[in-house]
Amino acid sequence: MSKANSFNKEDLIACGHGELFGEHSPRLPIDNMLMIDRITKINADGGEFGKGEIVAELDINPELWFFKCHFDGDPVMPGCLGLDALWQLVGFFLGWEGAEGKGRALGVGEVKFTGQVLPDAKKVTYKLTVKRKVYRKLVMGIADAVMEVDGREIYSATDLKVGIFKDTSSF
Repeated sequence: MSKANSFNKEDLIACGHGELFGEHSPRLPIDNMLMIDRITKINADGGEFGKGEIVAELDINPELWFFKCHFDGDPVMPGCLGLDALWQLVGFFLGWEGAEGKGRALGVGEVKFTGQVLPDAKKVTYKLTVKRKVYRKLVMGIADAVMEVDGREIYSATDLKVGIFKDTSSF
């Protein structure tokens, strides 16, 4: 059976409810915290390191919730939401590969912000390349990524780490 290599918004919402890869798979956040509208490309052997890649998009419009509160009179998408989207995608990748458990962001090597997402932007594109996949007692993905707004790179992140855990009660 071949795996899908792209996903629409309904698929991503289904993932948030445990309906896409199974009840015990990592889930995406739902509602306002889902920072992705679609995944246009996902594979297990592409990218710079040959271990997988993901390309995803978020449509921007001035009515998005965060523009109303960040900041009054100076609306901008919070940088932490873009970073969270990148972690969301690493966790999604692990679920797509069959990992079971709850996804948790574990860290990031370096993040650089060189631009911003304003209400008049049209589209954010996330591009991740998987550097390492660990499938032992610890299940973890490590990826490098860039975030673009309307085709211009504005964020970069190295060593985005996401772990998948059967039990998160000790966190």
